[in-house]
Amino acid sequence: MLVGEAMAMRTGSEPTTARSSLRMRLWLSLWGLAWAVFGVAAFTWTGRPGWAAACGVLLVLVLVDLTVIIHHLHQGPHYQPGRTIPPYEPDHGGRGRYGH
Repeated sequence: MLVGEAMAMRTGSEPTTARSSLRMRLWLSLWGLAWAVFGVAAFTWTGRPGWAAACGVLLVLVLVDLTVIIHHLHQGPHYQPGRTIPPYEPDHGGRGRYGH
């Protein structure tokens, strides 16, 4: 119970100290893009259309993920609260609005 309460508390410095995982997702998606393109080419060349199609589906998913990542990177930190937003009230273990 104590661990859950400690994890729910917020100090208020998170928006300034938080690290975004978008850059890591970008590099991992580029790595996946390279392997998916290689897989499509290699399986097409060796005459395995099923595996080539599977790599093609993976390629489409990676491209969609890349467009989402790039879109979020271009938006910037708009979703993080500014310095004028006070820290969240910590969870005191109540179940609902009235603590029932």
